[in-house]
Amino acid sequence: MQEASNPPGRRRLVVFFLTALLVVAADQLSKIWVRSHIALGDSLPVTGWLQLSHVRNTGAAFGQFQGQRLPLIIAAFVGIALLLAFAFLVYRWFPMLDNTLGRVALGLVLGGTTGNLIDRLRFGYVTDFIDFGFWPAFNVADSSTVVGFIILAGLLLLPARAGKR
Repeated sequence: MQEASNPPGRRRLVVFFLTALLVVAADQLSKIWVRSHIALGDSLPVTGWLQLSHVRNTGAAFGQFQGQRLPLIIAAFVGIALLLAFAFLVYRWFPMLDNTLGRVALGLVLGGTTGNLIDRLRFGYVTDFIDFGFWPAFNVADSSTVVGFIILAGLLLLPARAGKR
């Protein structure tokens, strides 16, 4: 009886969308805090190797494609459409991703993509602030997207590697 009222497909979507929603909320709240507490171009030391620096990035990862707002917005919308198509339809062909970890990973990528898209649409740039000094500054959305892709790659590669043994 319980199973009929809560089908597995619904649980898959709840985990996926809840993860994405949490990432967007954390990303946007952290960026609001940075924009309101740290002047553009200034830094706030956290530890000897980490600081919070208020940076505007009009490009993509690592400052690539600076000033290419429209192509980056289009790419984000295409990416979001593909993630949603996967969540609703394509997952059936990738059973190694049809588990809680796979859903969380897809939600991380969706949330990260959406968080940065919100910035691009509102401001024309993305607010970055996590700064290790030796690496370009980034934000919660960037971190979420990278971690999500790493998890997805692991889930896709582990079955192939196990098949070789």
